Amino acid sequence: MKEIVIISGKGGTGKTTLTASLAALWKDIVIADCDVDAADLHLLLQPEDKKTNDFYAGVRAVIDPELCTQCGTCRDVCVFDAVSDDFVVQDVSCEGCGVCYHFCPESAIRLEDRLCGEWYESETRIGPMLHARLGIAEENSGKLVTLLRKEAKRVAEQRGFETILIDGSPGIGCPVISSLGGATLVAVVTEPTVSGIHDMDRILALARHFQIPAAVVVNKADLNPENADIIENKAKEENVCFLGRIPYDNAVTEAMVQGKTIVECDRSGASVAVESIHRNLLAKVESLDRATGSRPDA
Repeated sequence: MKEIVIISGKGGTGKTTLTASLAALWKDIVIADCDVDAADLHLLLQPEDKKTNDFYAGVRAVIDPELCTQCGTCRDVCVFDAVSDDFVVQDVSCEGCGVCYHFCPESAIRLEDRLCGEWYESETRIGPMLHARLGIAEENSGKLVTLLRKEAKRVAEQRGFETILIDGSPGIGCPVISSLGGATLVAVVTEPTVSGIHDMDRILALARHFQIPAAVVVNKADLNPENADIIENKAKEENVCFLGRIPYDNAVTEAMVQGKTIVECDRSGASVAVESIHRNLLAKVESLDRATGSRPDA
């Protein structure tokens, strides 16, 4: 099973747009939107939900008003100020630490599983898709990413597909780490800016830490060709596969307005570039397969 993860150092680099376009070019692929804190791949792929599932993670404290004597112990021990003056636990503030539960002298507090959001198994015009929605101010996005990856593998096995394409979260935090673990390849989408170069360096360092092969794509490369050259040279110096450059193209925005990927519209500079990146990505994955198959312990 191959897992290709598309990530970026920050939001707005074109990561999701590229992921959707690559998915449209692929055959027999499962798509997973693991940017669960701000999922938007569905805007382009327009999935039809086939199965909706609740996502529970952690616990929350609930005070039983019939048992509570309003002694104030729970308020005194709660460092998050989650207990209101009328002795009701505020869900947004409660961290589920359980201190109030253990210290309540009347055993009036119980811990309940916390409903944090929903995850979906859907169908798109391109193929099956796993995606999710976290509730407002909910956490455990890393756990939800792990769940989506597990379900994507299940769907791929059921359908006999060999590849999962993952739209990861921006940055280097918990959901990104959950997206990377055990991945076949991570493709970093960056922009030709000083901050884009810095963000790329951080993600490549993360990939090296987890010993995951990496590749780089420069989006809107023609806005600053000099910085695009710097990114390409840095990739080569660090033995990172450089997949290609995507020019700034108004056709991308026009395609998004229509709810389509750029490769599903008339050919343009961006669509030609994405098709080339797709070919280079396939070649890189195949080379990794050959390298793995040649190892005695493979």
